[in-house]
Amino acid sequence: MRLLELLALEAPPHQFTPPTGTSTDDWMSAESQALLDRARTLALDIHGLFARRQQREAALAALVDTARELTLPYDVDALLQVIARRARLLLNFDMAWITLQDPIDGRTRVRVSDGHTSTLTPGFVVPAHGGVGNAAADRSAPFWTPDYLTDERFPHSPPTDEVAVAEGLHGLMAVPLKEGTDTFGALYGADRSVRHFTPDEITLMSSLGDLASLAIKKARLLAQTRSELSERELDVSRALDSSSAALRLGGIHTQLIDMVLSGQGLSKVAAHAAAELGGTLMVRDATGRTLVVTGDFPGLDETALFQRTLDAHAELAAVRSAEGMWLCPATAGREVLGTLILAPDGPVTDHQLQLLRATAQSIAVLLQMEAGAEASPDGGRGRLLQDLVTDSPRSPEQLAVHARRLGVALDDPHVVLIARPDGGASGRSLVWASSYAHRMAGLQTIVDDCLVLLVPGTDSGAAGRAVTAELSAVTGRRVTVGSAGPVAHPGPVHATYQEARRCLEALTALGTDGGSASAQELGFLGLLLADSPDIPAFVQTTIGPVIAYDLRHCTDLVHTLEAHFASGGSPRRAAEALHVHPNTVSRRLERITDLLGPTWQQPMRALEVQLALRLQRTRHAVRSPLSAC
Repeated sequence: MRLLELLALEAPPHQFTPPTGTSTDDWMSAESQALLDRARTLALDIHGLFARRQQREAALAALVDTARELTLPYDVDALLQVIARRARLLLNFDMAWITLQDPIDGRTRVRVSDGHTSTLTPGFVVPAHGGVGNAAADRSAPFWTPDYLTDERFPHSPPTDEVAVAEGLHGLMAVPLKEGTDTFGALYGADRSVRHFTPDEITLMSSLGDLASLAIKKARLLAQTRSELSERELDVSRALDSSSAALRLGGIHTQLIDMVLSGQGLSKVAAHAAAELGGTLMVRDATGRTLVVTGDFPGLDETALFQRTLDAHAELAAVRSAEGMWLCPATAGREVLGTLILAPDGPVTDHQLQLLRATAQSIAVLLQMEAGAEASPDGGRGRLLQDLVTDSPRSPEQLAVHARRLGVALDDPHVVLIARPDGGASGRSLVWASSYAHRMAGLQTIVDDCLVLLVPGTDSGAAGRAVTAELSAVTGRRVTVGSAGPVAHPGPVHATYQEARRCLEALTALGTDGGSASAQELGFLGLLLADSPDIPAFVQTTIGPVIAYDLRHCTDLVHTLEAHFASGGSPRRAAEALHVHPNTVSRRLERITDLLGPTWQQPMRALEVQLALRLQRTRHAVRSPLSAC
């Protein structure tokens, strides 16, 4: 009964044992003494059971507190620190740490540690094989060892063993952190002494690992949700800013258009736009002539600026120069009206670029309105050339008056050039054509995707070669040019244009794209292509030195040439036809070579020589009866 009373009073274990020196031998039998000892032993066992239950209840209560703490809205790193601290305190570890798998490179690293550690710091890479953590991951269950370094149940890895030695670790336990069936990390606890873990401790650590897995999953989801919310808030903020910027841009654009329609000049429109853009604005026309500058504009490298102007018109977008200026084309369809050059006060934003494009549109409208009756931004220069090269209802006299009003003297010699860049005329080639016509005091337009130029000059071949070289360098593409002229009156310009067009098509048919030629340079083909063939000029160009030599020295080289071709190039048969010695024919042919050059007997050149001989003889045959009269 005394033992039962002690159990009921939850007395300490030492009270279950009688004091030293107390003996019951004199009044208790041996059988009763054995029964009493048995009862005392059972009472101590019951007392130990009660103690273990109390410990388990305390551990469960601590686990519930831990679960409650893990429900708080921590970020991932703070949550991991709480889990490691709770694990160390719950199981009375010397140290605890958590490892997680990196989703980028797949390597497992220590994220947090708790307790006195020196080498097991965050960022430590856990080997992919060996160690307690990998054993727990392989079994998908807790794994423990009473003495890590001496345990041979699992493979060891040198880096992990070095940490165990440095930290003096012996008892070690790891539980996997899982999401479904996938393991993404581990929770570790360790002692610096040999420790045999009890089933209750293993169960408690495993339960803590399950709670930690759920909490980490929730924290990651919460972090992802916060990140997505932040992105959405940022998107909303950007959308609001963009909407505000769009409204402001639309308002400024409307103001600029109102200024244009109300008749305010280019200077006021440009000044208002420059104030909104935050910088100095320069407006140039299609030829590169400066129309207005809103303030003190910095120095310009005209060569580099011209190249960037070509780029802007080729891309139909604003481009940045090497000096930090922005160039924006003002165009109507494919027609170049002008260029806006902005020297900003600071870095240029997307809103400023949009406003620059809107300003370019407004100024393009103004340039068209200021063109007057011709309804063309270049004062009708392109329209004039269109009328000159087509069947215009306007008379030559009207065209001449229009040309004089534009400063073009059509009574001076001009040549017609038709340039066809590979890929068609657009972008850089259009800008170049406008600039070239302005520099040469001529006219330019576009017909059938070809550039048409009317520029002062007397040598159409040389002008065509110059255009081919310059435009090819600007566009980086082959340019084929047909040329004709000169012409010194508005009336024949149309026919001259048709001749230049035939020369261009002849070059294409001959497979010589990328070259240039006039009717004179095409030889006998030029006679077929020319609107008014110049036969005397062809004869003079081809065999003129031979004819002149015969007149000066009273020789017969022309007849010798005819006999040479008639005999198939045989000196003996030619000598028989001329009634002279073959050596005489050979000496005459040598003289002809001196006069015409060493290539006169090559097939193409020989064909031209024969054609010139036939034309020369026909001219004499037709003219002889008239001379007799």
